[in-house]
Amino acid sequence: MFSIIKPFIFNFDPETAHDLAIKALKFNYLPKKMFEVENEEMLNIEVLGKHFPNPIGLAAGFDKSAEVYNSLLKLGFGFVEVGTVTPLKQFGNAKPRVFRLEEDSALINRLGFNNDGIEIIKNRIKEEKKNGILGINIGPNKDTKDQKEDFCLGLKSFFDVADYITINISSPNTKNLRDFHDQEKLKELLIKLNKIKNENKIKIPLLLKVSPDISAEEIPKITDTALKNKISAIILTNTTNINRDKLISKLGKEDGGLSGNPLKNISTEIIKKFYQELNSKIPIVGVGGIDSGKSAYDKICAGASLLQLYTGFIYKGPTVAKDIKKDLIRILKSEGIKNIKDAIGSRA
Repeated sequence: MFSIIKPFIFNFDPETAHDLAIKALKFNYLPKKMFEVENEEMLNIEVLGKHFPNPIGLAAGFDKSAEVYNSLLKLGFGFVEVGTVTPLKQFGNAKPRVFRLEEDSALINRLGFNNDGIEIIKNRIKEEKKNGILGINIGPNKDTKDQKEDFCLGLKSFFDVADYITINISSPNTKNLRDFHDQEKLKELLIKLNKIKNENKIKIPLLLKVSPDISAEEIPKITDTALKNKISAIILTNTTNINRDKLISKLGKEDGGLSGNPLKNISTEIIKKFYQELNSKIPIVGVGGIDSGKSAYDKICAGASLLQLYTGFIYKGPTVAKDIKKDLIRILKSEGIKNIKDAIGSRA
């Protein structure tokens, strides 16, 4: 069905198509059962002290202002992450700022954390009870005087309405944000966040979202800092603003974060390295180029316990989670594996 309407949707510029999708999802009356699959219990997994019906999540960046998370959960995702949310509402960067690289099955975005801000988004979530696992991705405003304080405000605002909170230090579209990959700067940020958790007796899991554009030498420093400062899981990876040499599309020279198929192998290799370094002490959420059961399984075998996708959703449409679940179950059966957890890190 989506293959029929996809050319029509792709006639719109990417951001207009996205806005239309959000509007359509507000009227998603399709039953959840339509997106369930046989033997889905093979994909049930316990992570972060929570029961996930399956490991396929929708990454932050699609439902930036938490408008349609319940509709997205109905599409068969095991969890949804909204955001990135900043303390104050902001428009983001100038348009055009999203580009489809169709020949590469990829996107480039330089959105710049456009969202409705903490106050509106928190009220929205309080008004609409979540019907599944909801993560909230937080970040700083573009013109903030103190990025660390913006993260702290995000934690204080959302700990009581989210199942987990993601600390986004890796968007390439916010100035100086990736500086938090520096060990000392990351340590300072996490100490501040843990102080808030301790003072307010907050138990919510904190996840750290990391860039793919890091050196091998940085990996043990990031893992060491994360483990010593009570990070619950690491999300690998965000978009890349390098790795453009093999792109076919003429739009490949646009500034911004590249996602989708070109990121697939890059993120999988980084997952393997982090998995080896972490030694199963905390889980990994694998992101980057997932659009099929095989690409999902590759990430799990590399060491991911949970998965997220975004670009795959844009190119494959609303049945992508269902299709991946069916493929994963077929692969597990062919490998003689009874549950997805038994495949984690099997090829790391």
